[in-house]
Amino acid sequence: MFDWLADIPLSDSLAPFDIIEVSFNNGSRKDFYRNVTRQLLDKGEMVTVEGVSGFDVGMVSLTGELVKLQMKKRRAEDTPEVKKVLRRSSTEDMNRMEDNKRREKEALVRSRALARTLGLEMKLTEVEMQADGRKATFFYTADDRVDFRELIKIFASEFKVKVEMRQIGARQEAGKVGGIGSCGRELCCSTWLTDFKSVNTTAARYQNLSINQAKLSGQCGRLKCCLNYELDTYLDALKDFPEDADIIETASGPATLQKRDIFKNLMWYSYSNSNKLYPLTISRVKEIRLMNKQGQKPDELKPVEIVSGKTPKEADLGFVDVVGQISLRSLEKNSQKRKQKDRDKQRQQSQKGGQQSSGSGNREGREQRSGEANREQKQRQRGDKPNNENREPRGEQREGREPREGREPRGQHRDGRNSPRSERGDGRGNNHPRNERSQQERAPKGDRVDQKPRGERPQQPASGANPEGGQAALQQGQGGGSGRNRGPRHRPRQGQQQPKKED
Repeated sequence: MFDWLADIPLSDSLAPFDIIEVSFNNGSRKDFYRNVTRQLLDKGEMVTVEGVSGFDVGMVSLTGELVKLQMKKRRAEDTPEVKKVLRRSSTEDMNRMEDNKRREKEALVRSRALARTLGLEMKLTEVEMQADGRKATFFYTADDRVDFRELIKIFASEFKVKVEMRQIGARQEAGKVGGIGSCGRELCCSTWLTDFKSVNTTAARYQNLSINQAKLSGQCGRLKCCLNYELDTYLDALKDFPEDADIIETASGPATLQKRDIFKNLMWYSYSNSNKLYPLTISRVKEIRLMNKQGQKPDELKPVEIVSGKTPKEADLGFVDVVGQISLRSLEKNSQKRKQKDRDKQRQQSQKGGQQSSGSGNREGREQRSGEANREQKQRQRGDKPNNENREPRGEQREGREPREGREPRGQHRDGRNSPRSERGDGRGNNHPRNERSQQERAPKGDRVDQKPRGERPQQPASGANPEGGQAALQQGQGGGSGRNRGPRHRPRQGQQQPKKED
């Protein structure tokens, strides 16, 4: 109920109505109480009222003269037995009510289990605890009568409260549970609808709705309450349609009424041997009906031509789509400048990549250095590698090779490992110029080519070996190199001379 008289002041000679309407449990239950405190209570205030052997806490939902209309609607009488309002709710009353409201969910689960053990055909929907915790109301739905006398004793001993059983219908159950309807809004019964009127399929027929139980039923399993909302409008519109025109006689046979269109004021008829529908105006139907009463039958129905499938042309409102036609010079210049800057940046980056030093660690510098090294290596190979035509046969090279004892020792890497190609050149007796140059470059750096790893014991020269070479090797072993020059031991072969260490 909307209190539309709340802002209208009363005259001084009139006193406000002393009975107010109080709602409990978010509007699921409402009752009337007499305001004996003489305090001006507004809608939405929490008040403490009389309860069953205690007190209860609710919210004021209606005050003033509209309470009289609500009492008349619900057939409630203004008698001295009306319960009273005790006071405005205090903090202690609110805390006690919240503590008892927390017990409702647990009590509902437990009560359902107890009812199932007794085998009762009932469904417990809600449990409402009184604010002081002395009374509990159990709402249930059942198709038949249920003998719950034994169940009440079990509930009283289990929850230590006074038990009240109240049976409700399927519509009230849906209002207490709540939900979303097919329209996408919250259910009417759980928000504003307080009284339920009977709904039947006649309301759907008047509105030309298909009799489909799945579409016409709500979440409660009954016909939707909203079928009655527009029923009066349809009944008013159907007053202009003739009532005794279900069947009309024509020369082609009787035509049966199929439906009425109240929006277009048309009545649709069809013959028994055809599925085609003929739309007739109300005036034409009345005319044919009058001819039938006079014993005449029209030769044709003269149906109305209905053009379907062609959408009406929309009026030209003068709107022109200029998307892509308007160009702003300033934006174009900015975009061109931005593109030019991006191009300049790309050019600078490409130039920097070509001029990077060998010490740079980025990827472009490494790729460029590797490319240059490959080109240099190819050039050296082209200029230094001997021609195949001037090369001697392989067998002759082996014959002209020096004996094993007179050969120089193999070269060593910087880390002390043996390098078979440092002295042997290209493997055919021809020393490669690059190897000679690398030896000349590495020789001054502490003579690492001829050094032996540090920490190795000097080897005694074999028979036929040069004692001076052995002494030099001993001095190299004692001098040692850096820690990274360690490598496998190099034992000179028999008859092989160790190179002398340069002073």
